[in-house]
Amino acid sequence: MTTELFLRYIHFISIFAIVGSLVSEHMLLQKELTRAQLARLAKIDAVYGIAAIALLAAGLTLWLGSYGKPAVVYSKNWIFHTKVSLFVIIGLLSIYPTVFFLKNRKGNPEEKVQVPPVVFMMLRLELLLLFIIPLLAGLMSRGVGYFG
Repeated sequence: MTTELFLRYIHFISIFAIVGSLVSEHMLLQKELTRAQLARLAKIDAVYGIAAIALLAAGLTLWLGSYGKPAVVYSKNWIFHTKVSLFVIIGLLSIYPTVFFLKNRKGNPEEKVQVPPVVFMMLRLELLLLFIIPLLAGLMSRGVGYFG
């Protein structure tokens, strides 16, 4: 019971950290940023990355470990697979902005850098997809999507 509670807590806190970091990135993003601002965004993006890894580790352990519901409850639920797919898509969408932040953070801290529109688009798409996942989780908790 204690291990399951700890894993669920890590899973839940990771979700908050992911949402908080993505919203922060979106709020701080501008068409033109200094390298110092890009360095700050890179740090926030690192929090996002660490939280995503923690979420994945806790989620996989809850799914495949012997904690809580049996693995078949998740494995035979198309909504669960949709949630996991959205998580993977969000992770893939985050690659380009992460690389952009890391690549452009070094140099003169006052130098201005133009942010490509695709960074805005990808970040907004990540947020949109991220806000679908709790709806899917709510449906799953009601037993919707189980085909076993």
